[in-house]
Amino acid sequence: MAQSFPVLLVRHAPVLLPEGVCYGRQDVALKPGWEGVAAGLAVLAQGAVCQVLYSSPATRCREMAERLARVTGMELRIDSRLAEMDFGAWEGRNWSDISREQLDEWARDPASFAPPEGESGLALTQRTRAFWQDVKEAGVPACVVSHGGPLRLLSALAAGDTPELLAPSMPQGAARLYMVPHPAGLDHGYTHRKAMALS
Repeated sequence: MAQSFPVLLVRHAPVLLPEGVCYGRQDVALKPGWEGVAAGLAVLAQGAVCQVLYSSPATRCREMAERLARVTGMELRIDSRLAEMDFGAWEGRNWSDISREQLDEWARDPASFAPPEGESGLALTQRTRAFWQDVKEAGVPACVVSHGGPLRLLSALAAGDTPELLAPSMPQGAARLYMVPHPAGLDHGYTHRKAMALS
């Protein structure tokens, strides 16, 4: 058995929304031209011999994932644990209109803080870790289409680093390929990482 398996982490293509708007669970459309990003991803996924395609249920991820599945033959699995953070009452508002006091509180303690009617960083971390554990235990070459929040955590986990909730996000339309050790494999290190932008 191979000592490691590939996992391709993908952030959805750019969305049709003005800069500076807070959106998480809000369903927003992809910008025209996203099909080109998906075509590039299909080549990467086939090169990595990905067999399973996991996607957030959000339209901006699922639309890309469905096209990828058709082109590559990967098995598509929609997983709610890959959804973006729920920003509650902040959804659809400009970041500049959100209380500076609340934003500062979030920056001080991103794990415990939750936007009004929204989700805490701890809740996001727990569901992301649970998803990653399932992927590692399966040991099957996989492609994951998700959002900035879950992907910043998954990128750290895949690299063997400590996840940080406020780390920089992967750019929209970008992909990162990791070689992940099999649970029973002899290779306990992370052997390769490649980062590439497809936009």
